[in-house]
Amino acid sequence: MFEFKRIFKKSKYIEVKNLENEDGDKKPNIPSGMWVKCETCGKILYKKDLESSIMTCDNCRTHFRIGCRERIDYTIDKGTFKEYDEFMISGNPIDFKGYTEKLQTIRDKTLLNEAVITGEGKINGQDTLIAVMDSNFMMGSMGSVVGEKITRVIEKATESKKPIIIFTASGGARMQEGIFSLMQMAKTSAAIARHNESGNLYITVLTDPTTGGVTASFATLGDIILAEPNALIGFAGKRVIEQTLKQQLPEGFQRAEFLLEKGFIDKIVDRKVMKETLAQILKLHL
Repeated sequence: MFEFKRIFKKSKYIEVKNLENEDGDKKPNIPSGMWVKCETCGKILYKKDLESSIMTCDNCRTHFRIGCRERIDYTIDKGTFKEYDEFMISGNPIDFKGYTEKLQTIRDKTLLNEAVITGEGKINGQDTLIAVMDSNFMMGSMGSVVGEKITRVIEKATESKKPIIIFTASGGARMQEGIFSLMQMAKTSAAIARHNESGNLYITVLTDPTTGGVTASFATLGDIILAEPNALIGFAGKRVIEQTLKQQLPEGFQRAEFLLEKGFIDKIVDRKVMKETLAQILKLHL
């Protein structure tokens, strides 16, 4: 059974460190961090090989979680990305105790100002606007700044008559901002509706995890909805739903493969071919 708390794990691999035998000698004598273990299949992977395969396990196809800047590097043509609203940061609208200090600590640790980066660039030479969420920043939770940045980039796409692609990765609404966080669901959805009415393309790519208020708003409103393999996609946790419905739910019902079978998403795309897939979609909709 899937434990909803697992979405807060930083990654799906463990760094393999040197082990000591009874005599205190290190065995084997390998530099720490050179190898990592895939938590899904247990295979020991050479870290440089893992990075060259865009952080996907070559044995079981597990897609490790990556940061937003890494994803932009993998997706957008080199030298074409222009970031929007780079220095926009969250306040503390409901005076939640310790929230301001926590935000600063996370900024220092991640070198990000918020849980999403937005901007414009080219994919195989084709113009697009893009927003990429990052689960390393408060689990990608959607506060007022995340909602504002996403709304602004959608509106810029509408005004410029360009497509927009949003990579989602979120634990849901940010509780430290209360109703201000929940308001972002309506705001982003309204911006998407205007973009749709203007006849412009909107693509969403659901990555692990995409949950809560983000799933219930802009994440699932794409004209085309893609997902990475085995991505967790849902609103509430399995146990909450089972307790509410008073019935047992099938195993893996919130995973991308199950949702593809039910028509909730359009295609599951490996990270290695994601850029080419997006480029083909953009070309078809010129």
